[in-house]
Amino acid sequence: EVWSSSDGAQWKLEILQAPWEGRHTAGYVVHQGKMWIVGGDPIRGHYQPDVWNSADGVRCDPVNTNVPWNARVLHYTVAFDGKIWVMGGQTLPQFAAAAETFYSDVWNSVDGVKWSKVADKLPWGERGMIGGAAVFQKRIWILGGGTYDTPGRPKRKYGNDVWSSADGITWKQHTAAAPWAPRQYHDVAVFDDRMWVMEGYDGVGNRKDVWHSADGTNWTEVPDTPWAPRHAASAFVYDNALWMVAGNNMTPDVWKL
Repeated sequence: EVWSSSDGAQWKLEILQAPWEGRHTAGYVVHQGKMWIVGGDPIRGHYQPDVWNSADGVRCDPVNTNVPWNARVLHYTVAFDGKIWVMGGQTLPQFAAAAETFYSDVWNSVDGVKWSKVADKLPWGERGMIGGAAVFQKRIWILGGGTYDTPGRPKRKYGNDVWSSADGITWKQHTAAAPWAPRQYHDVAVFDDRMWVMEGYDGVGNRKDVWHSADGTNWTEVPDTPWAPRHAASAFVYDNALWMVAGNNMTPDVWKL
């Protein structure tokens, strides 16, 4: 389903049953004036190698039904330099049949139809599980993230390292260990001329901390975050505010900074 709101308080149901198959942890970006859904998850027992877009949230059009990186979930997706970028991710053979694979590659596309693999085996290693997007100072930023457990690799990875790139090929490490705890399923955003890292899962439980940085190296924590711990929330920038909506703790709340 698709919902919209102009103020975060009153919400309107735009579509009860959209034409795309239900999913979570897909890639979500705004590109060329449209909203895009890029890939999906394995919860239906298969991978979702499709791309959809919509100019109004009501009509949703299929753009691609078989992307070349199809057996992949938990990827990191951003809109940057006139293209959609897909980075990292993995397969989850315990949910959907596929060779157990962890990715450290980068793909991009201008139109969602034709995709190019621009880099592989990057120094930031196998990872995904980053919500939102951080594009800042004309660079793509990777802030933490990790890997999900699989039958062959039952121990998850959690990161708090910071990387950036101006082209998706050459990457710079800004810190190997930021002061915020290693995490996955967190959300990142750019707001008020800073990058933000919010909530997530650290291997023990959900988090509620919020951090920001103007350079990726020096980080400041926002104290006394008022909302309950969570991961996999919906975080975005809208109407001169940074928004935090719902999450895996199943609380239907909306907050803004």
